[in-house]
Amino acid sequence: MTARRLRAGVKGWGGVGAMATACALALVFALMLTCTGSVNRDAGKPTAQPVSHAAAAQAQAQAQAAEDCTAPEKQTLSPSDADGPTIEAIKNREGEKRKLIVGVDQNSYRWGYRDPNSGESGKLEGFDIDLVHRIAEEILGDRDAVQFKAIPTDQRIPAIKAGRVDMVVRTMTINCDRLQDVAFSAPYFKTGQQVLAPKSSPIEGYDETFANQEICTATGSTAYAKLEADKQAGRLPESTDIRTTVPNQLDCLVRLQLGEVDAVVTDGALAASQAAQDPTVELKGEAFTAEYYGVAMKKDADDLVRRVNQVLVDFREDSSDGWDSSYTDWLSATLGEDPTASKPPAPEYLRKS
Repeated sequence: MTARRLRAGVKGWGGVGAMATACALALVFALMLTCTGSVNRDAGKPTAQPVSHAAAAQAQAQAQAAEDCTAPEKQTLSPSDADGPTIEAIKNREGEKRKLIVGVDQNSYRWGYRDPNSGESGKLEGFDIDLVHRIAEEILGDRDAVQFKAIPTDQRIPAIKAGRVDMVVRTMTINCDRLQDVAFSAPYFKTGQQVLAPKSSPIEGYDETFANQEICTATGSTAYAKLEADKQAGRLPESTDIRTTVPNQLDCLVRLQLGEVDAVVTDGALAASQAAQDPTVELKGEAFTAEYYGVAMKKDADDLVRRVNQVLVDFREDSSDGWDSSYTDWLSATLGEDPTASKPPAPEYLRKS
């Protein structure tokens, strides 16, 4: 059943009082013209206009950069274990504040979540959390020197830009648009967008069976961007309803369970975990994109980007307590015992500065 929404109409500016005010202002302006005999056109321009031009120029530059971007997963800096200003600032935090501040998810099963049965007051666990502990250990010498901050999907980039976190490790896909706002590490996981729907649903995948169906995505997600682009280009049925967006991708599963939407589009790795949580839903069709998760940081935090890339090199090569071990612990139950399809390719470091 497709959910219906009520839309509030936009009320116009009107009324007798408003009309009278407008007329009075027009009369005053006419008298001023009569007295001065001319109008200073520059003085009449809105003061915000130069700002608008600057914003437009910046938006155009960003759009051009995104258009020129190829292989976004390769647009990162080469690894290094050297300290720089960003890392020094982290290390110079005093007392209890000497921690790595990391934005994570606390609701993504097997990735970043609180297990109520862990016996440790529901501490955060999962594949992303393992990686965070590894980064903290390499930078601060203590894997537990972490301040976790639960960040909604649509607040990942704002949290980084505002300096509320040092980095975000939260199943965040590397793409060209995001590279205009943040820097990414090399990829640490490969995935793709997939469809999650009830087992009884007529939806078969990302295809014409989306007709007259209401689809849920997270605000600011690559899933929504893909749906929007494909609908505008006519690659999806015109009747596909993509208006339902939520702050956290897990909220889509709740909407699906309540019958408020017909399907969810999200990363296949997350969708598999959600299907493991709810036996009434399943993945429909194959992944229809190829994407890579990366650690996101501030654009000018070059030393931190290089250090994280060094950590990832070591994490992948560690046969006893590294990538493979973490995959087995957290993801093999939902994605299969063979991790080959989820391993990112050998990293390339094409960004020079």
